[in-house]
Amino acid sequence: MRSVRWSGILVLGWLLVVAGCSQPSSDESVGQLPPVAFESGDECHVCGMVIAGFPGPKGEVLGGNAPVRKFCSTRDLFSWLLQPEQQHRDYTVYVHDMAQTDWQRPDDAALVDARLAYYVVGSERAGAMGPTLASFASESLARQFMANYGGRLLRYEEITLAVLQSMTDIGTEEVSGHATMGHMPAHGSADSSE
Repeated sequence: MRSVRWSGILVLGWLLVVAGCSQPSSDESVGQLPPVAFESGDECHVCGMVIAGFPGPKGEVLGGNAPVRKFCSTRDLFSWLLQPEQQHRDYTVYVHDMAQTDWQRPDDAALVDARLAYYVVGSERAGAMGPTLASFASESLARQFMANYGGRLLRYEEITLAVLQSMTDIGTEEVSGHATMGHMPAHGSADSSE
């Protein structure tokens, strides 16, 4: 009888050890992925342009089958995230907190969780390829930016394809040598691969 009890205890202990060693699936651990630094040769996942050298906030998406997807602007980030095939995926998303970094050269130490950020749309400040969504970790700092540069405040869940389209309806301007119109992909034209 004692050997049966010891055998049961040993089996139970072994099961607990095995359960403790099992790794969570990539979908379960997505929220814990740290931001990845932008490198000089990185290209935007939407437009293919080299990201370095453009002003304004950038964004990145981690999770899925690709290690990281980087974007030259928050507008490109959202144009990719808002495609139907991306909307129900559990990605980790980062943007620059523009209150903590220089507009012309955003510092990767200022990357914050995009879902918790505040966004100013329609400001006078241009990002890569023109109008952008200025991102901030704090509502009060986003409002200070609005007082200086105009725009309206939105949260992550309020940003839609219609909001992005309204940004491109402003007209064609030359910003950093690039036209602002036509940069947002039409549905299905962005690379939707994982």
